[in-house]
This record gives sequence, C-alpha cells and structure tokens, in this order.
Amino acid sequence: MELFMKYPNEVQHELLMNLIRFAKKTDVGQQYDFKSIKSYKDFAERVPVQTYEEFETDIERARNGENNIFWPTPIKLFAKSSGTTNSKSKFIPVSEESLEDCHFAASKDLLCFYLNNNPDASLFTGKSLRLGGSKQIFKDKGTSYGDLSALLIDNMPFWASYSSTPNNDISLMGEWETKMNAIINETIHENVTSLAGVPSWMLVLLNRVLEKTGAKDIKEVWPNLEVYFHGGVSFAPYTEQYQQIIPDKTFRYYEIYNASEGFFAAKDQNNSEELLLFLDYGIFYEFIPMDTYGNEQEKVIPLSQVEVGKNYAMIITTNAGLWRYKIGDTVRFTSILPYRIKVSGRTKHFINAFGEELIIENAENALRKTSKILDVEIADYTAAPIFMHGKEKGAHEWIIEFNKAPKDPNKFAEVLDCELQKLNSDYEAKRTNNMTLNQLKLNIARKGLFYDWLAQNDKLGGQHKIPRLANNRKYVEELLLLNGKEFVEM
Repeated sequence: MELFMKYPNEVQHELLMNLIRFAKKTDVGQQYDFKSIKSYKDFAERVPVQTYEEFETDIERARNGENNIFWPTPIKLFAKSSGTTNSKSKFIPVSEESLEDCHFAASKDLLCFYLNNNPDASLFTGKSLRLGGSKQIFKDKGTSYGDLSALLIDNMPFWASYSSTPNNDISLMGEWETKMNAIINETIHENVTSLAGVPSWMLVLLNRVLEKTGAKDIKEVWPNLEVYFHGGVSFAPYTEQYQQIIPDKTFRYYEIYNASEGFFAAKDQNNSEELLLFLDYGIFYEFIPMDTYGNEQEKVIPLSQVEVGKNYAMIITTNAGLWRYKIGDTVRFTSILPYRIKVSGRTKHFINAFGEELIIENAENALRKTSKILDVEIADYTAAPIFMHGKEKGAHEWIIEFNKAPKDPNKFAEVLDCELQKLNSDYEAKRTNNMTLNQLKLNIARKGLFYDWLAQNDKLGGQHKIPRLANNRKYVEELLLLNGKEFVEM
C-alpha cells in the first residue's frame, strides 16, 4: 500500500501493461492487437471507451458459457445490478482474479488501515454483522448471478465467514421481510463488534433491532460495537439518525467505495472523510472531466493528469475483462499526493434541465445544512425538474420523507432553495430574479413511501437505492401517485 501511495502512476502503468499481456489472446485482445500495445498512448488510441450497452453482447455470450471473450480465465460469476437509472438488469463479470485480487484483497487491506489507525481496536473479539443481498442461479448455462454482496458472502474464505453473522443461509435469503426477522433473531445474542452494509438498509435493520429488544440504543444490545463499514449510498442524509441510535462519540464510521465492478477506494484516516484510491488491485483508472462529458470536446485522461477540486466521470479497465468501461460514477479529487477522492454522484444522476448542473453532492450538502438550521431529520428524498410550459418558468420538485418534519414546510423549501444557490453558482444564476427557475416545490412524503416504492418495484434490500436526482419525471410521478394511497404488497 505504501508503494502505490508513493509511486502511484508507475504502479498504474505497470498494472495496465500486465492486464494487456494477460488478455492478449482473448477475442478482445486479438481484435485490438494487444500484443503490439507498448504504452498507455497505444492503449488509449486503439481501445474505445464503452458503456454497458455496448459491452452487453459479449457479457451475454460469457453468461451462456463461452470463455476467452474478454478475459482469459473462465468467468462463472456475474454481479447483478438493477442500477438506479435503468430498470433493466446489468450483469457485471466477476472473475476469479477480481474476486481474490480486488474485492477480497481490498477488504483485507481496509481492515489493515483500520487496525493500524486504532491499536486499541477489539474488532476480532466479536463478529461483524453483514447485511447483503440474495443469490440466484443461472442454472442451465453453468454460471451464477446475484447481488455483489451475496457473491462475496458465498465465496468468502472460511476465516471471514467464521467471524461474520448471520450465517450464510440467512445472509443469502431472497425474501426481504423473512430475512430481516431471521437476521435479528440470530444476531441479537451475538457479540457484534462491527457492522457492514448499505446505510439505508442497515438503518432499517437497526431500528427493528431496537423494536425487537426494547433497548434504548444499539450499544445496549451490542456493547462492544466499535465501527461501521458503510458504502453504496451517501452517508450524509443518515448521519444524525445513526448518531441517535448509536450515541457513542468514540464509535467510528469507515466509508468504502466498492461496486459490482471492483473495490475502488476506502477511508484510510480516522479524522478525514476522504477516500484513498486503491491503485494496485487489478483496476486501471481513467477519467473524463465533467465539463467536457457528453459533448464534442469530451476527453479521457489518465490518473497522472487529474486536478484537485474537479469533477470527473470514472473509466475503468479491470481484471475481470472490462476494458475502458464507463462505470457511471463521478468523483472529485481532494488530494493527488496520495490520490484521495470523494464520490460526488452519478453521470446520470443530476438535474441539468435548465443549465443548472445540480449534482448529488450539492443536494446532500444543502439538505444537511437546511436540516441543521431548521432542526429536522430526513429519511429519504428524490428530486426532478418541473419543465417549462408556455410562459410558465421551470423549477425543481422535491419529495422528502421526514423522520422529524419541519414545523413550516414553506420555510424549509425556502431555506433549502437558498442553500442550493450558495453551493451551486449555476443554480443561483437561474434562480436570480426567477430568471429561469422558480423556487423549488416541496412535497412531504407520507411515512414509508420510499420503502413502499421499492417494494412495488421489487427492489427491497441488497444494493438497491433510491434515485436521488433525475433529469426526467418518471420516479417523481410514480412516487406522487403512490403518496396518496396506502400500499399493500401483493
């Protein structure tokens, strides 16, 4: 780890050359003549940047049992991701190399960072409560697929399984409500020292643990609990809720940035929210500056050319055969010695209907500040544009579910709108004198609305997320329709 922190660009270049050499006899390797590639320049000129849709045909061939298409070793596992901007499922290849040399290696190194930073840690005196997804088998073709978390649980080494709870059978259950009850019944009597999972779903579980046990806080149930390893969605909207149910100022939160495609970064310092970019785990990184993304000036740059403070779309080449793949995430560099980042959003998750370029990072920060000013607590939210109609100006429409609602919803909308202007100069310009945009419109969601929407769309549990920002009104319209009626799952 010290090596890639000290010599990041050298490590990345060597990794790329190794990936190219290893895959030179695959269909993709022969198509782009990998054996003659001698530099990053050759690679960038020869291999095109691609999306999932452009890669999908090759993935389907691999799922149907073909080998040596884009990676030389057989790929038997596929991480199923429904995504949040597309209802269509994606199947991300997970090779043996990516499983061992990326996901598991990075997980072990995350623990090394944590233990090195906290010599008093008692992590291994108890168990880690893991909250993952379910696994399904693609039976007739010899491959299997499921949530990434389920694939990791099903293939993890015995020592990791031994120190985790609940057991694999419960962890891999498919039916969400039955699974939650089983997890609670097994874990409340364990000595849980750490938590691992997506913040939104872990919060649901912990609140149900409190209901089941009658405890006033989580430390009463698990007194030796010391750290929560979280990822998948921004933690900002959930911070205060976790602090309320785990009222321990010494409790630690360690963010991780992993996805179906790989384990990219993790917190490596106790007193910082920055994430160290992992550079020697089988993933080669490239970036598209977001000010050029999707237009004629779009350019792709290597890690060595990134700048602090800029937003970039991330492009990855991996040890599972994803070549110059647009993952859909955006990151902002906070440091280049070493390379540290913050996840700023998704390339498809922003509102730019009027040139305002509102990203998730803006939304999260504005909501946090507004909540603090007005003493409210947010459970979930989404936002979308109200498009101009005739002489009517546009606006943003928000649906927010509160745990602690504002006394004056109009005041909340006003303050949130003001905070968004402070954080985003483009939004401020469009809002000045209501030039293009009127003040945002706020809808207060009934309790459980977002949970019901996920249930209705068969997206409970696992890595499913609420789509925070969208350039269309699909999610907002579905939620508004559901908000006026009680949902009964069929």
